[in-house]
Amino acid sequence: MLGFYQIQVNICTIASTLLLWIRVKIIAIYHHSKTQLETLFKTSLSLPLIQKGKVRDIYDIDDKRMLIVTTDRLSAFDVVFDAPISQKGVVLTNVANFWFDKTQHIIPNHLTHDPLESVLNPEEAAQVEGRAIIVKKLKPLAVEAIVRGYIIGSGWKDYQNTGSICGTKLPHNLQLAEKLPEVLYTPSSKAAVGEHDENIAFSETVEILGKGMAQQVKQASLSLYQFAADYALSRGIIIADTKFEFGLDENSRLTLMDEVLTPDSSRFWSKEDYQVGTSPKSFDKQIVRDYLETLDWNKAPPAPMLPKNIVQKTAEKYLEVQTLLTQT
Repeated sequence: MLGFYQIQVNICTIASTLLLWIRVKIIAIYHHSKTQLETLFKTSLSLPLIQKGKVRDIYDIDDKRMLIVTTDRLSAFDVVFDAPISQKGVVLTNVANFWFDKTQHIIPNHLTHDPLESVLNPEEAAQVEGRAIIVKKLKPLAVEAIVRGYIIGSGWKDYQNTGSICGTKLPHNLQLAEKLPEVLYTPSSKAAVGEHDENIAFSETVEILGKGMAQQVKQASLSLYQFAADYALSRGIIIADTKFEFGLDENSRLTLMDEVLTPDSSRFWSKEDYQVGTSPKSFDKQIVRDYLETLDWNKAPPAPMLPKNIVQKTAEKYLEVQTLLTQT
């Protein structure tokens, strides 16, 4: 009887996985059929433009609010590429809003939930539908809060050279993509468009933010990561590392802002395919990074052209991670 029951369980598991795979492919095909019409590389709205970032365009509304539009622009190694990733802005917005809602019990966030039609005319609202949010104006903190749960990327290179990650000494003989003995908080400075972020020591964040605020940012970052990592793991996703950005509201209260736990700000791996010692399959723009590493490119503008198959595969990965994380 036990053997028969186990067979039933395995069949159900396989069927469930197959159905999810079919759902992801159907969504990818549907979105691919709409790509040419719905790709948004740049915006043009009647509101005053505050800033054009690597991926996001920010518009002024009033003294308390602003509009953030997430385009389909692609940024890798802090360089913006000419080839957009279709529907990327919609996916990033949906995933970020999902996490903002899910982490409200840990820290407040910048969302106002005001409708776009309250600040845009119908044509403009249609142009940015699904990829724009109205947020509170905050005082940004000049630190990016990076959290690492696994050893990969620049952390792996640092460890190979120094036996440490950003100054934190680690045990010998760790392998590529191995889970770290404990989650690491490795902050960096915030770079302007076209410049590279720089890793900084926690003591430097104390100098920038003050001891109390620096400690708040660190603790909030670690709590957010642990909560999200546990949830994502239950959906078949490993969050290897991520970054958070914070600001202060009018009452000097620490507030989560910008984007959170998206394929652009995080490294997502497939739990099913994960294996220590190899570079895991990724649900983010790692496809682009891996391709770029094969080129003779100095990671400075101008960006090289991306092949169509790399662009398409990246778009599919963005849609896949949204499906895995947010759909029941």
